[in-house]
Amino acid sequence: MHTAVLTSCPYCGVGCGVKATRATNGSVVIEGDTSHCANRGRLCVKGAALGDTLSLDERLLYPAVREDGALRRIDWDDAIARVASGFQTIIDRHGPDAVALYVSGQLLTEDYYVANKLMKGYIGSANIDTNSRLCMSSSVAGHKRAFGEDIVPGCYDDLELADMVVLAGSNAAWCHPILFQRIARIKEARPDFKLVVIDPRRTASCEGADLHLAIRPGTDVWLFNGLLAYLAASDHADAHYVAAHTSGLPAALTAAGPSDPAAVALACRIDVASVLAFYQAFAATTRVVTAYSQGVNQSSCGTDKVNAIINCHLLTGRIGKPGMGPFSLTGQPNAMGGREVGGLANMLAAHMELDNASHRAIVQQFWGSPAIAERPGLKAVDLFRDIEAGKVKAVWVIATNPLVSLPDADQVKRALEQCELVVVSDIVASTDTMAFADIVLPALGWGEKDGSVTNSERTITRQRAFLPAPGQARADWQVLCQVAQKMGYQGFDFAGPAAIFDEHARLSMAANEGANTRRFTLAGLEGMSSAAYDALAPVQWPLGQARLFGDGHFAHADGKGRFIASVPRAPANPVDDDYPLALNTGRVRDQWHTMTRTGKAARLAGHTAESFIDMHPQDALACGVREGELARVASRWGAMVARVQHGGGIARGGIFVPIHWNGQNASDARVGAVCNPAVDPISGEPEFKHTPVRVTPFGVAWHGFVLTRGEPQLDLLTHWTKIRGASFSRFELAGRAVIADHAAWARQLLGVTEVDADWIDYHDRARNIYRGVHLVDDRIAQCVFISPRPDLPSRAWLASLFDQGALSTQDRAGLLSGQALTAGQDAGPTVCSCFGVGRNTIAAAIARAQLTTVAAVTACVKAGGNCGSCVPEIRQILQTAAAATAAGGLAPTVLFGPV
Repeated sequence: MHTAVLTSCPYCGVGCGVKATRATNGSVVIEGDTSHCANRGRLCVKGAALGDTLSLDERLLYPAVREDGALRRIDWDDAIARVASGFQTIIDRHGPDAVALYVSGQLLTEDYYVANKLMKGYIGSANIDTNSRLCMSSSVAGHKRAFGEDIVPGCYDDLELADMVVLAGSNAAWCHPILFQRIARIKEARPDFKLVVIDPRRTASCEGADLHLAIRPGTDVWLFNGLLAYLAASDHADAHYVAAHTSGLPAALTAAGPSDPAAVALACRIDVASVLAFYQAFAATTRVVTAYSQGVNQSSCGTDKVNAIINCHLLTGRIGKPGMGPFSLTGQPNAMGGREVGGLANMLAAHMELDNASHRAIVQQFWGSPAIAERPGLKAVDLFRDIEAGKVKAVWVIATNPLVSLPDADQVKRALEQCELVVVSDIVASTDTMAFADIVLPALGWGEKDGSVTNSERTITRQRAFLPAPGQARADWQVLCQVAQKMGYQGFDFAGPAAIFDEHARLSMAANEGANTRRFTLAGLEGMSSAAYDALAPVQWPLGQARLFGDGHFAHADGKGRFIASVPRAPANPVDDDYPLALNTGRVRDQWHTMTRTGKAARLAGHTAESFIDMHPQDALACGVREGELARVASRWGAMVARVQHGGGIARGGIFVPIHWNGQNASDARVGAVCNPAVDPISGEPEFKHTPVRVTPFGVAWHGFVLTRGEPQLDLLTHWTKIRGASFSRFELAGRAVIADHAAWARQLLGVTEVDADWIDYHDRARNIYRGVHLVDDRIAQCVFISPRPDLPSRAWLASLFDQGALSTQDRAGLLSGQALTAGQDAGPTVCSCFGVGRNTIAAAIARAQLTTVAAVTACVKAGGNCGSCVPEIRQILQTAAAATAAGGLAPTVLFGPV
């Protein structure tokens, strides 16, 4: 074994510490870093599976240029020259605002810093935006309005020190599981601890909650304005704090209106008793943390939602003190670091303001740059609109996939199709966006790149390399510097990430010279040697300050926090008769963004294998669709196809579709194409949580699946989803064309041309069911199962056969039935991805040993014993088993729907 390397997880904003150790056989052992303050050694299933994602298959390894529709490999000198000359030519002809960078919260802080320096200080345009615009920009805007600076005032320990945690628009159980488990452990240890969940859907985070407010989508401002009015009317305001440390309360109270819980209940479509229970609990509990995420941010009034939450904490003086305050749960691993360096199009580095002339002068003087952007650049949605309009003629996309992740994604496709120059830096060879690149540049990925990230509680962690650079891949900061130098710019001769971080730290100090109230500073981290930077332990900024604003002094010029008058307003695009359902989008438990990394780990595919449409059974009946069958979701902007399910957590009038699937792993499942492009007028964040849609049947002639060690030959009339297995690929299929000769069709699909191939099949012509299996050396090579209905045999047992050697006679006998002949061999759908435990295994253990608690299930089959993400589902299985026992029979297991 090699020496262990301490690094950070590349997924969500929790920023967990990871210990990676290379084994002598080349594999990598992943463990949690027990010394890291964010996770204390724990990892969620995605983090634990990082070692499964490090293979070089599907990697982009060499620069290339597109010629006559195909990519041709070129060397780095040629690639750098082409990017530099392409950008420079367009700048010379059309000005600096004719070019743009679109970057990512996946970048390291050092990459982000160089990108912003190049665009804003040398090219002289602020046309650099980031996919963080899509998840956290409403929080940025809300923080700046209330505090005077983009600051998260609290820390993770506050979640454990609080007496009440409110999760608003956050399914932390699945999206920030390490933090949620900290909350869950505290709740178990302290019975008086209260957990309130505010979410239109019943998610896994609701399990164990004292109160779930299933508000009508988009009504958060009504709810928190009502709370503000209630607190003021019931004499729960901290009058001294408000007078000494805040301004703007009268206008905020006017916007909130008189205290009227009944009116709030009506607006939010919940019962008045629940509203009062929440208000009374908040009023009576001093130590309250309101943790919020995308359900608040991703809205056309997201900034007002953020400020409506902050207003309640300002009114009670509950901010910046142990166990209390608003807390933005960041979506990406370095969205915070990007904000530090001015990663958004309307920001400058070191938390300085682009529209402030003195701030611009500080940055330009520090950089010694020939220019400085003088006005905000284009925010993400506007950027791609201007690309389509021909105003922006060159774009460099780095570490993100906008053709999948942006709303109105088909508009992004149109924009890139006609853009004069598209450069894409990525680690994978094929993405939906890469298909439109003129020049592609191979980047270093996690485990290969070296730098730093900042998590949701302002903790900087080194992300260290423990793998060699593959092929000719280079660090993003290095490529940006080389392009800058090729364009003739000075100031980009960094020796490495340590030198970039040092400049970043020194700029933060220069920004704080003289009279100012900014809290962001890296003072104490400047001037580090390369060795000191390499050894840097996780550290929170400002050094030694876990919390900010606890003294009542804020970053506005007058030192006061500001109440913001948040006026309730409906989503930008209301539902109507043509599009009567409201589409909500988000993540599933075991996947991340567009699955370029998590999609490589077979164990992460077991829990949710394909995209879905979660909807209420009565809505499904009204739309003429059935659970398990395919349906089409359409809006005024686009359409997609997925399978209908009834997860049990969604109210009538809404549907939920996950964000992860794209053109690389499904034929027609890009939900971004459906999402409306409305944005918050202040933050520019899109309204991913409310798009008017209709759901209609997607008629097919047959359903099926393939398990194969190769690639099936699919036609355009077949709807498909590809799922990675440990030693095979699985394809879920549905065809619109009638199959005339099933055996011939199946052999052609799987490429079995040999007449004497070991091929066994079964065809029930009366029911139109076909099953074919191809064996090689008595091992299963591939199989195909076809039926007119979607109720096909379980894939779990068949999948397990691919890990075996020669099949037994019994296994061969069971092949065409699609099920094991011996009880217990089929584990069922995955519940615990950490240990690969299926639903059938858990249910059997509960029945056999009469288990009644999650702890007992964990002790018996391990499920729930690592990250805890599956604990809500285990509780549901236990409850269903208990109900079945009480009824004297068996009942189907009902689980939470994916989130």
